[in-house]
Amino acid sequence: MPVILQNDQRAVAIDQKWLGRTAEAILSAARAETTELSVVLVSDRRMRALNHRYRKKDRSTDVLAFSINERRSPAPTASAAAKSTGNGRVLARPGQTGEKPGRVPMLLGDVVISMQTAKRQAKELGHSLRKEVVRLLVHGILHLLGYDHERNVRAAAVMARRERAILRAIR
Repeated sequence: MPVILQNDQRAVAIDQKWLGRTAEAILSAARAETTELSVVLVSDRRMRALNHRYRKKDRSTDVLAFSINERRSPAPTASAAAKSTGNGRVLARPGQTGEKPGRVPMLLGDVVISMQTAKRQAKELGHSLRKEVVRLLVHGILHLLGYDHERNVRAAAVMARRERAILRAIR
């Protein structure tokens, strides 16, 4: 399960190796081991632009998920736009995580996290930045897997239960 990480912000320091391992653990706990994931860390300014462009909301947000499979997500993929700087880093390659040789992982999509917002939310909630980033990453990955808390109350409850289960599994 390759994880491609791109850090396009400088405001908040983060251990990228830890983040890559954590993303792999989340994918495993979500039973999505045969997928490839892109994680993009951005500033509030960049997140606001993405949120405005793809969701018509002129404000920053904490996390956005851009599914490669548009049937699962109304937003078009942001892969090309989010990766335009070309400084992405592959943290894991096929074969290094127990994948069968020759099996091409399915590209899940991009999870984009505003690190400035994550830092603010961590402080407001009284926990660490790492805990907040993990929470946002789980949330974004579940969106890529088809969960949608905005659909209705039942869907929100299902997604919240799945988030809690994954967070327990990776501790």
